[in-house]
Amino acid sequence: MQGPTQQAFQRFKQHVFGTVSLCFILVVGLISIFAYALAPDSSQHANQMHLSIHSKPPGFQVKMLILPAAETENQSALNRFFYGNKSPDIEIPILDYTIENQNIIYTPYDASGGVALTKTVEFQQDNVPIVKDRTFVLGTDKYGRDLLSRILVGSRISFFIGFVAVLISLIIGITLGSLAGYFGGRTDALIMWLINVTWSIPTLLLVIAITLALGKGFWQVFIAVGLTMWVEVARVVRGEVMGVKEQQYVMAARALGYSNFRIVFKHILPNIMAPVIVISAANFAAAILIESGLSFLGIGAQPPVSSWGAMIKTHYNDIILGKAYLALIPGLCIMSLVMAFMLIGNTLRDVLDVKTQ
Repeated sequence: MQGPTQQAFQRFKQHVFGTVSLCFILVVGLISIFAYALAPDSSQHANQMHLSIHSKPPGFQVKMLILPAAETENQSALNRFFYGNKSPDIEIPILDYTIENQNIIYTPYDASGGVALTKTVEFQQDNVPIVKDRTFVLGTDKYGRDLLSRILVGSRISFFIGFVAVLISLIIGITLGSLAGYFGGRTDALIMWLINVTWSIPTLLLVIAITLALGKGFWQVFIAVGLTMWVEVARVVRGEVMGVKEQQYVMAARALGYSNFRIVFKHILPNIMAPVIVISAANFAAAILIESGLSFLGIGAQPPVSSWGAMIKTHYNDIILGKAYLALIPGLCIMSLVMAFMLIGNTLRDVLDVKTQ
């Protein structure tokens, strides 16, 4: 005899779109964690600029002269693996080069096709520069940065803002919703007043206000988005708690002398989590869209941090200049991830048999 969890899992596997979406989300999650290990440009924020090869199409190839960094910052291997190399080697796109004695003579890449002057770099015998053929799979952006690396590193912002925002919204929403639904009376009236006031303010406007109050930055955006998404969670939890608090198992718990805290968090909440899980999936998708909108407006994650929304803002003018892929690629990434979470939410609604209001 299978338990409810096993039965729900079996039903979930029968939904093709839900299963595919879950696999896609897991892949994006792994990419966001190991972004710097996968990105061709492992510098911090994938911010290595090569202005001479800006706005090159996907598949562009060039010889790259790699010189050791003049100054190296003390950085552990683990820190470099998760946060990128703070002292990357110097990369110079070149057309040709020769080595004479202790000097390397190279011709810098010139996209205009003009006559480029040769340059000379002196090196030590034990520190010979390296020349590699570099392929930019998705091309380069307007600053000559590797677009594929920026996409991979930028997935962290969009993916993890969902976790942080949903976590904050669950903590606040479940707590306030449980208090309002269980105790009722003045407690319910006060919390419902707060919910109605918060709900009456447009979400984007509230996020902008909180972001401006906390300051621009990475974590500030996470907190701001989370603080605006708890209202729906609280409303649903309140309604579910009000519907089950007079059930026999709750009355039995009161008769046994259990504390209100134990009754709510150990007996009521575990039985009403199905709609909360569905809402969390939808909020995850909403958080990604809100962050992308904030980054597009310039008040999200700040440069040089790589963000899909900021990449669209940087390159939306290129749509009419023949370089539409620079804005379309991050846009498709946002669309795919949001759609995956929405499909997951729809599947969970069917699997957990959540009734729509």
